[in-house]
Amino acid sequence: MRKHLIVLVALFLAGCSSSPAKDTGGARTPPPLPSGGTAAPGTPRVLATGLKIPWAMAFLPNGDAIVTERDSARLLRVTPSGGVTPIGTVPGVSPAGEGGLLGVAVSPGYARDHQVFVYYTASRDNRVARIGYDGGLGRPQPIVTGIPKGEIHNGGRLAFGPDRMLYITTGETGEGEPAQDKGSLAGKILRVTPDGKPAPGNPFGTRVWTYGHRNVQGLAWDPKGRLYATEFGQDRFDEINLIQKGRDYGWPAVEGFGNRKGFTNPLLTWKTSEASPSGLAYANGSLWAAALRGERLWQVPLSAGGKAGRPIARLTGDYGRLRAAVRAPDGSLWLTTSNRDGRGTPAESDDRIITVPLR
Repeated sequence: MRKHLIVLVALFLAGCSSSPAKDTGGARTPPPLPSGGTAAPGTPRVLATGLKIPWAMAFLPNGDAIVTERDSARLLRVTPSGGVTPIGTVPGVSPAGEGGLLGVAVSPGYARDHQVFVYYTASRDNRVARIGYDGGLGRPQPIVTGIPKGEIHNGGRLAFGPDRMLYITTGETGEGEPAQDKGSLAGKILRVTPDGKPAPGNPFGTRVWTYGHRNVQGLAWDPKGRLYATEFGQDRFDEINLIQKGRDYGWPAVEGFGNRKGFTNPLLTWKTSEASPSGLAYANGSLWAAALRGERLWQVPLSAGGKAGRPIARLTGDYGRLRAAVRAPDGSLWLTTSNRDGRGTPAESDDRIITVPLR
């Protein structure tokens, strides 16, 4: 790759700070879909208030959610009726900048093993740990360590896929080039077993599933098992990508559509002022992306073949910065705000969890 071009130093309000970008790429507006996946959501309801930067959510088998707070390092249990109970503080978390207690995932075998997984920033690295939770919270057992940390771009999303493997998103900490280094854990989507080992079938025999990412904070699967991810752009284009085994998604050589050999183009792009997409969920024929700087919920209709239709903006400006988006067991969408993260304008009731019925 050529080693030149612009270095920008502006730190965007959305948390999309500058990194070397070699090809500013382009945007494309997907065509509208002929039918399906475009029904508007129902009336939102504020479920919980007064939280401190709730970053991620994952659901227990009984329908309660486990919620992380980034800076306090607390795990909360939130019921569908809005009850909030602190269940413990994760030791070893060292919050700074965009780092702290980030992603959470519940074991697909929770009824048997009572395991919860968290992604957090420690004193020297980002790491993933497994924690026993059966009424009380056990001590974290790190299963993946050595993920580079930084003031920005720490990734942090965790999700179990249909294959029961754990997927982990990492950022490139603002450095750019490590995203292209398959020997680095920065700027990647990782796929591991519940013990943290490289999952069977990984393309390089390591934990790396895909590379060339800037800062991925959303993962979602459709009913056919296709994986989608949100990604923060730098200056011009945020992305949703269709994630495929072993692919290179271009960063830092390309932002948006680059049409360059060896790189995979995004499924769709937005201007950064409209999105800075974080959490991602699939429901009712659409992807639902929570937007930070854009302060809205993006509905992205999908065709039966997995192609994206024209995005539809929902809840624009109603709740400020939106961070997490998760489909609940009852079929509704749960969202968190991120207005107390130093980049928003918090209301007295922030931060909040919002439930949105889907039709």
